[in-house]
Parts: sequence; structure tokens; C-alpha cells
Amino acid sequence: MSESTRPTLIERVAHWARTTPDAEAVRYLDRSHTWSQWHERLTRLAGALADAGVGPGDTVAFVDKNNLACIEVTYAASALGAATAIPNFRLAGDELVYVLDDAKPRILFVGNEFVEQIDAIRDRLTAAPQILVVGGDDDEFEPLIARSEPPSVLPQVSADDTALLLYSSGTTGHPKGVQLTHRNLAAHAEAVMSVLPFTDDDCLLVAMPLFHVGGTCYAAMGIHAGRRCVFTREADAPSLFRGLAEGANIAFLVPPVIAGVLAAGEKAIAAFSRLTRITYGAAPMPLPLLRAALAAWPDTEFVQVYGMTELAGVITALLPEVHRDETQVARMASAGTPLPGVEMRIVDPATLTDVEPGAVGELWWRSEQTTPGYWHRPEATKEAIVDGWLRSGDMGRVDDGGFVYIEDRLKDMIITGGENVYCPEVERVLVEHPEVAEVAVIGVPDPKWGETVKAVVVPTPDSTVKESELIDYTREHLAKFKCPTSIDIVDALPRNPTGKILKRSLREPYWADRPRSI
Repeated sequence: MSESTRPTLIERVAHWARTTPDAEAVRYLDRSHTWSQWHERLTRLAGALADAGVGPGDTVAFVDKNNLACIEVTYAASALGAATAIPNFRLAGDELVYVLDDAKPRILFVGNEFVEQIDAIRDRLTAAPQILVVGGDDDEFEPLIARSEPPSVLPQVSADDTALLLYSSGTTGHPKGVQLTHRNLAAHAEAVMSVLPFTDDDCLLVAMPLFHVGGTCYAAMGIHAGRRCVFTREADAPSLFRGLAEGANIAFLVPPVIAGVLAAGEKAIAAFSRLTRITYGAAPMPLPLLRAALAAWPDTEFVQVYGMTELAGVITALLPEVHRDETQVARMASAGTPLPGVEMRIVDPATLTDVEPGAVGELWWRSEQTTPGYWHRPEATKEAIVDGWLRSGDMGRVDDGGFVYIEDRLKDMIITGGENVYCPEVERVLVEHPEVAEVAVIGVPDPKWGETVKAVVVPTPDSTVKESELIDYTREHLAKFKCPTSIDIVDALPRNPTGKILKRSLREPYWADRPRSI
């Protein structure tokens, strides 16, 4: 598909509604829709949003665990030229207030499980959106669709309009809204499908959180391809098994989920043997875990992917044939090769010039998948995107076969269980504790989550603060996954001659026996 003919999200659904109207498109819990039924629902919802004043350039937001309604809102709003912000439902109150005030949604859709959480902060929201409850006894979503009609005329929507707003934690300590356009999402789908094609019988299991590219952008790829998608409420065992029983045979999972399935025993392993392809990523996969998974599911294709929110998802892939080729064992530590249509540079972050072949530098990417920038953050956009090249913040190298190896991070970031945690965000909270003088936050290895958050704290003079007190303090202000699982209390932090904290020195004892430092 050429760059000039990228479809909008709703156009792709309309295509399948014309082509395969009676085939099942989506399934969620006890509800399913054919392509023609689903297209009608989406256009009726678009009519409801238009009647509520949503139009080009506006935003709506959705706070809930995984819910097909979130995807429906995204597609309906995008048909009007509006974007849908999907905050992480695990955010603490202060964090959620910040994100919602930044996104400024006209309408905030809230899952019934999160109504109390939103009620607790709604008086602090300067955006003051209309709030609609989704699900439960007080559901307002289905009645809204039932009483609405499609718009008589849809506005002209460009492939370059923003359709999705996903929030990524920022190095400044506050999240940034990553804009993803219709073009970004279509280009991502086409690029992945070119190396990992679907069959007519394939059905995608959408289990990862929809606030993550591994959830929403993965689902958008399945919808783009016209493949049936089964959505789970959560990525827990009962939900996953139900999805498999409903026919899902392709899944994107983070390594901790795979580890959990293997630990659950023979019945769980047998159930997962129905998957013909498991794509994994968003967190490091320890080699012993990968070997165990390959042995447990000998007939399943495994694909490792590396990507970013700013790239609408996947940008490199380690394909199935490499996973089971003993002559390429060394490449199991790589992130694979770039997708078709993707350009890559390895750049010295100090000089901004390309490094010598095989040397380590910052990975820069250029692709149709690249975000146009951060929501209302022109300076952050200018810093991240240079002449069309996205600076990843990841340090890596490329071997003579074109395989990419991620070696370290230029950005001060931890990936724990597939969630991005920026160290300054945690440090900003800890340093506000009255008995903390200085703090450095690092990622350390964890057998379940890949990495976990650790803080090294210098207390104030005469302080008697304990590790448990500081951990409890962070949990009052941050989502639990961002909070340290351990804290060392020390007399001083290591520094270089200019006074910069040497985080590498703090990390080294924990990563010394690891093949890479992330």
C-alpha cells in the first residue's frame, strides 16, 4: 500500500463490512459482532460523539481495564477527526489528574470499576469533561449507541490526523502524550504483516493493556488485516484460557505472562499449544525462559519484537526461523532485523554522527510509523525527532547480518513487566520526602518482571527513616508498578569529577553476569 493511499481507521472497518459482512469481527466476553454489525455500531457511536460536540482536533479519553468499548470509542472518535487518549488505569490520583488535564478530553469514558477513582479526582480536573460510565448497573455506553444515529455527513479526515494519544512517562518526570496518526497505525500494520502474514483462519488474542501499543496498536493491526480479534478483560489465566477456547491462535504476550503459563503446569501449557504464533516483547526475555518456552511449544512460531510507542509499536522482529536455528544461537540475544520500509542509523549521541560499523551508538529510526510528535510539546518533539529521524534513546549495535542488538539505554528508563518507568519520575517523588537528601533510581534484574525498580537513598542528617517507610511513601504518589521494590540507604552516592551521579556504577554489581545491561 503506497504512502498516499493510507486508509483511516473507520475506512478499514468499512472495507471489511463490504467485503466480509457476515464474518465475525470482534468478540469480548459474551458479546460479538460481525463486520457489518460492528461498522454500524461505530458509525452510530460517531454520531453520538458528534452530537456531544466532538469534532476535528478534539480529544476524548477512556479509563478502564481492557474493554472493546475502548477500541470502539477510538475508531468512532477518529472518524470525526478526534483523538482518543487512553491513560494507564493503574495511575495514582495525581498522575491521572496530570494526564487528563494535559489531554483535555471533551468526554471521559470510565469503566464502572473506576468510577470511585474518577470521583475522587474530578473536582481537581481543570478540563472538566463530561463523564460517561461504561458497564455495570449504571452503564451509559450501550444506551448511548442505541439511541444514536450515524452522522449524515462525516468530516474529511486525513491519514495524517491524530487518532490515538498514548501517554509515555517522561524524562522530565511527567508523562508525554504520544500522537499516533491513521498513517502511523496503517503503516505499522502493513510492515508487520509483510514479514508475519496472517492466514484467513487466524484469530488474534488481544490481552495486553489497551493503554499500551502492545494492546491498541496490536488490535488495530488485526482489524486492518480483517482478522477476527478476541479481547480479554485482563491478561490473567482465566481470561487467557477463555480467549484460547474462543478460537484465538495468535497472541502478543510479555515475558512475565509466558513465565506464568509455564509455571502453571501441564494443563496450562497444553491450552497454550493452540497458539500457532507467540509474539513477545516490551521486556527482556531471559534466555532460559525462552528455551523453556520453545521446548514447551515445539509447533509454535516465536517472534521477538522491539519497538516504541513513538513508532506505533514494532520496528524490528526476530523471526521464527532464527528461534529454532541452532546455528544462530548468538542472534537469540538480538532484537532481530528492521521491518520493511524502516531506515536505521547508529549515531554517536555526543557528536550526532554515525558510528563505525559494529560500534555501539544510539538507535535512530525513520519510518511512516514515526509519531508526528508529542501532544502540545513542541520542544520535546524537536529534541526527539531530528530531520525526520526519531531518537530512540536506546544504545545498540548491528552485526554483519543486519541484526540489531540493544545494549543499554541513553534514556534513564526501566522496563518492568512491559511497563516503562522513567527514573526521574520516581526520584522526583522520593526526594520530596522530608528525610531524603538525595536519591538515585536504577533498574535491577528480576526473574519475573525482567527488571524491577530499586532506589539508592542518602538520608538527611539524624534521619531514622526505614526502607519500608519510603516504599509506602512512593505508593501514595505513584502507580504501584513504578514504586521501588527495594531501597538501599547509603551515606553517599558515587559521582564523577563534575559531580554527576554514576548510575552505571550503581547498576554494575547487579548486571555483572548478564549479557546486556537492560
